[in-house]
Amino acid sequence: MVTLRALTLDDAPALTRIYSGAPVRYTTGRALPLDQAQEKIRSALARAAETPRAQWSWGILAADEMIGLIALRRRLPVMGTISYILREDTWGNGYATNAARQVVAFAFTTTGLDRVEAMHHPANPASGRVLAKAGFTRTGTTDQPAGEGFAVPYETYAIRHQTS
Repeated sequence: MVTLRALTLDDAPALTRIYSGAPVRYTTGRALPLDQAQEKIRSALARAAETPRAQWSWGILAADEMIGLIALRRRLPVMGTISYILREDTWGNGYATNAARQVVAFAFTTTGLDRVEAMHHPANPASGRVLAKAGFTRTGTTDQPAGEGFAVPYETYAIRHQTS
């Protein structure tokens, strides 16, 4: 079981640990130094104060230790996207699936979204399994820039709010 909580500036060292090693291979491709982690948190806190709100970011905690980050972004009035990253030493424990389920529930009950989308790097099929376990359905691929005119086909997923 994991819990989600708002970020604080004290989370910067944990964020640098999360954004290092294997996890960044599937995201930015580079580690996050402490000053950039602090700026990432400041930016998340500023977005939390915006009205209307378009982004939510939470730390993912297991046993009161921050092991990851998950975010929900409103892309259209009723559609949003989620993204997540976990420390490599916590992979395979269901933490990302649990966090994704919590954020999807939040999206459908609190934000007015009726569709949430996500994608993952093709070399990271475990992230696709996370999304499937969280209730997402694979919808196809989308090319994402990979530098020097190259594109990488990311797997895309979506989940819709089920109304009674």
